[in-house]
Amino acid sequence: MRTSQLYWVTSKEAPAHAEIISHQLMLRAGFIRRVASGIYTWLPLGMRVLRKVEAVVREEMNQLGAQECLMPMIQPAELWQSTERWQAYGPELLRLQDRHQRSFCLGPTHEEVITDLIKNQINSYKQLPIILYQIQTKFRDEIRPRFGIMRAREFIMKDAYSFHADQASLEKTYEAMYHAYINIFKRLGLQVKAVKADVGSIGGHTSHEFQLLADVGEDVIMYDENSDYAVNQELMYKDLTDNADMILAQKNLKSARGIEVGHIFQLGTKYSQQMQAKVAIQTGELQAVEMGCYGIGISRIVAAAIEQHHDPLGMCWPHAMAPFQVAIIPIGYAQSTAIRAFADRLYQQLKTLGIDSLLDDRSIRPGVAFSEMDLIGIPHRIVMSESGLARNQIEYKARKGSSQWFSMEDLLNFLKRTL
Repeated sequence: MRTSQLYWVTSKEAPAHAEIISHQLMLRAGFIRRVASGIYTWLPLGMRVLRKVEAVVREEMNQLGAQECLMPMIQPAELWQSTERWQAYGPELLRLQDRHQRSFCLGPTHEEVITDLIKNQINSYKQLPIILYQIQTKFRDEIRPRFGIMRAREFIMKDAYSFHADQASLEKTYEAMYHAYINIFKRLGLQVKAVKADVGSIGGHTSHEFQLLADVGEDVIMYDENSDYAVNQELMYKDLTDNADMILAQKNLKSARGIEVGHIFQLGTKYSQQMQAKVAIQTGELQAVEMGCYGIGISRIVAAAIEQHHDPLGMCWPHAMAPFQVAIIPIGYAQSTAIRAFADRLYQQLKTLGIDSLLDDRSIRPGVAFSEMDLIGIPHRIVMSESGLARNQIEYKARKGSSQWFSMEDLLNFLKRTL
């Protein structure tokens, strides 16, 4: 893409209400704009990052055998009343009525909707297991939305739900989903710890959170560097009463702050029993299906990644999440025919190679272009100048690295190897 075609407005200063670095940088870099408290418009640059996160999540879900669907954001009160969550969920559930005075809510999660679907379409254990997932907008009426996208009222989430004839099948899928989540965060270039966690208001009997390590995290996790042991500190203190020996046996425990970016649950029959979602088993008897649910905060990942990957100049995106892989900055693009022809040729060659590039074809000072590309965190920067072209040399610089000089051919080979 060319900057002249990109809808993109940056600012030097972040608004006073932006408390944390991700919120500040997303506003300054033109990724989001505030509409109301906890509600944001995602602008083209932000959408590019969102879509890249979604693509990785989809690939891992599809590889697992999960099938994508899309459920409504508006949910009828009757479904939530059938699980007694209509009142129990509290004021975070935004309730409303249509013109016929029927009660609905804006869905913060979809256990009731998906269970009702399975209840009415699946009747035999032979049709199980099934994993369905969606990537969709959710709404939670937070009492105090803060930290921008990190704790917004409206957010984008991947939620998956699995259905099984028995506990063994549920555990098998839960384990596979656990490893799929590990793969997702590894592919995105994020440092995340999987920790044993409380099931909270979702319910069930087993759950793990995926905590992205960052100083602004609202959760505290305890972990052992020499093993896979990691636990939410709140749950650890609860466990001390009954499992003191087990907890105290863990050595070298360290604490860190984390941002919850994913959470998986073994729900068991909590929802299926209440909603009468049953299937005929081998004996012919009807039995409530075993359920699992698996969430990832797509939009939250974007903000959390910035908290983990930034410097004083701006964002420092991992490769898989960057809005563009390469920034091309031709100095004097509008004035020099030679520079323009060379920059256009390189841009087309990178396009042919499938390398996502942003060509800065604006008539602005080089220093401004450099600072804006650093602000949005593009991993690779290419600078062309007349003096460089006279020597058949192009300047290359990684987002966190020193400058190097290449010929056009060597640069293309380098980028092929690197990207």
